[in-house]
Amino acid sequence: MSNRQPSSLFQLLGIELSPVTHTERLVSTLGGFLGIFSILLVSTRVLELNDALLIVASMGASAVLLFAVPHGPLAQPWPVAGGHMISAAVGITCARLVPDPLLASALAVGLAIGAMHYLRCIHPPGGATALSAVVSGPAVHAIGYQYMLTPVAINVAVILTVAFVFNYPFAWRRYPAALKPPPKQQPEEEDQRAIAHEDLVYALAEVNSFIDISERDLLAIYDLATHRSRSRGMDPDQLELGGYYSNGKYGPEWSVRQIIDESRHRNPDKDLVIYKTVAGDGLRRTGFATRHEFARWARHRVYRDDENWRRL
Repeated sequence: MSNRQPSSLFQLLGIELSPVTHTERLVSTLGGFLGIFSILLVSTRVLELNDALLIVASMGASAVLLFAVPHGPLAQPWPVAGGHMISAAVGITCARLVPDPLLASALAVGLAIGAMHYLRCIHPPGGATALSAVVSGPAVHAIGYQYMLTPVAINVAVILTVAFVFNYPFAWRRYPAALKPPPKQQPEEEDQRAIAHEDLVYALAEVNSFIDISERDLLAIYDLATHRSRSRGMDPDQLELGGYYSNGKYGPEWSVRQIIDESRHRNPDKDLVIYKTVAGDGLRRTGFATRHEFARWARHRVYRDDENWRRL
């Protein structure tokens, strides 16, 4: 019971335990610094420093997404640009039409969330942009809808440019996500994906909640996991005399072998198994291999069900 408590506590608190290298963390840190430094250089030429700092606060949140999770759906160009621009328009409108600043602030954030949902540009820092339009004071109220252009649109253009240029040298984090090269696949694996595009779209729709991972990254994770599973093979100690085993491949390379005899050796690494191919490639051929060699060939144990072979 005690071994499960830390994991349950981490899940309850939402502590992310996925492995990330120190290099990735340092690159994210440097990218965030360069993104905000560039924005401040531009914003302070348009507004007074105090006003600029308040407005740039929402861009600080964008920098976290763009440089820490550059492939997340919330960090892509349309969510960043649309989220900030639309939220800025909502915020200015609420500031002008609603006299009560408390009500105007709450309406700005709520309506910005709804607008981003319907326009498919959810970007959490957009809520801060909408709120800033209401609470920033006379400097922003005076310029009205120009706030969408200066500094919001300019800030968006700057941070997107920095994200593209800064992330491009690192192939694994190129921005936008569409520029990231797909994971390398072995030729024989290309047609072995069990999840079709339509199945994945259906599953995502059934969740009925926004998921901050792209369909492309989900498929990449699936491909990497299944490739590792296929390349791992079986445990040699799991092999049993008389058992049927499949190599898990598709098409003409698929085959099933039965272990019909074995030869034990004082050195377990030299134990031999004698097998017969009972289905697929090499049908009716016999051969022998060490237990380790056979285990690397086999992917899983199977059994005969009428005319079909099924995984045990």
